[in-house]
Amino acid sequence: MTKPIVAIVGRANVGKSTFFNKICGKRISIVDDVAGVTRDRLYADANWSGRDFTIVDTGGVELKSEDVFQKEIIEQVMLAIENATVIIFLVDGKTGITQSDEDVAKLLRKQKVPVVLVVNKLDTFEISATYDFYSLGLGEPFPVSCAQGKGIGDVLDKVISYFPQDSVEEEFEGIKISLVGRPNVGKSSLINRLLGKKRVVVSDIEGTTRDSVAIPFKCNKKDYQLIDTAGLRRQRAVEKQSVEGYSVLRSMDSIERSDVVLIVFDAKSEITEQDVRIAGYVHEAKKPSVILVNKWDEKTTSKEEYLKTLKDKLSFMDYFKVLFVSALTGKGLSAVMTTVDEVFANASKRVTTGILNDIVHDAILNFEPPSKNGKKAKILFSTQASTNPPKFVFFCKEPKNINFSYQRYLENKLREKVDFSGTPIELVFKDKGEE
Repeated sequence: MTKPIVAIVGRANVGKSTFFNKICGKRISIVDDVAGVTRDRLYADANWSGRDFTIVDTGGVELKSEDVFQKEIIEQVMLAIENATVIIFLVDGKTGITQSDEDVAKLLRKQKVPVVLVVNKLDTFEISATYDFYSLGLGEPFPVSCAQGKGIGDVLDKVISYFPQDSVEEEFEGIKISLVGRPNVGKSSLINRLLGKKRVVVSDIEGTTRDSVAIPFKCNKKDYQLIDTAGLRRQRAVEKQSVEGYSVLRSMDSIERSDVVLIVFDAKSEITEQDVRIAGYVHEAKKPSVILVNKWDEKTTSKEEYLKTLKDKLSFMDYFKVLFVSALTGKGLSAVMTTVDEVFANASKRVTTGILNDIVHDAILNFEPPSKNGKKAKILFSTQASTNPPKFVFFCKEPKNINFSYQRYLENKLREKVDFSGTPIELVFKDKGEE
């Protein structure tokens, strides 16, 4: 299910970024005493009391300011408000109510989204300091001190009370497939070709698809679901067209929901930094994938040359599977669903403990684990803990001495013996005493 979105809104320098960083548990927003440091929305995954959500930080709103950046900031904030499940309106308890606070409150009162009013910078936690803020007409003000971490739990309790109740979705038993890629690489055209009918709007204008669209279908008597996602574009372009920011959010959510990801590249253009970054998102999400090089009928480079570049650019996921296709002519598309089945089967594969330990034993005989400060790592035994992706646990002595190079060596040995093409695999090294 799509996670609720919580947007933090308020004028400049009231502590929105500090509040954001406290909730997501890591320093993502830049925190500075200079007003207006955060101009673009930033977002991160968060969890409170078992409820997952996405927290969004926005730029400081000064509705009547003539600052050259305010128009863009207001556009971004309005998009955050329109897409939010809950809005946190942050104000400054030290400064008190300002005209800007009243302007923003007036704007929020017109929205249909629930608003939680939060009064920050109450380091002494005097509740009486919140009384004046009732006049904003947004209900009970919650006192907090972001700097000290006080009161944030009460705010989050209120926030999650507005979330829709978790409903049990009818479990889809087929394979869920998402398509991701830069705008205008042909994702929607590929879906229409795969389905044999026009189900998704296709346009030459970048960014036509802004929402994720799930389409169930059958192929060779098997059930599948195709998820067309908004095009992911590089961050600088997202800043120029702020609506794309939420398209990225939806695309990331679609990747998480899918069983297999089709990563679409445009054969007519060079492999870009953003193409590599998108592939990296899929790799980090530990999803099996297939790279579709679309518009191959318009390409003059040889497959060998393109593959060489692809291997160089995607060296971090050298397990990738690639197909050269054309949504325009249908060339190469007959292999897509077969390859989807293949990489999903590889991600679902289990290796028996006996076979796994034989592979690991042979690998160790060929190249022993490294030692550090006279302490040698020793792998005692291994087992497969889970699938999708395949996860292998190695119980060791001195596991901290098993460096990245040796981990890659073991992964390569596993891949030599077992076909895990198209899927990442995870290796975990534990001390023999760990649970």
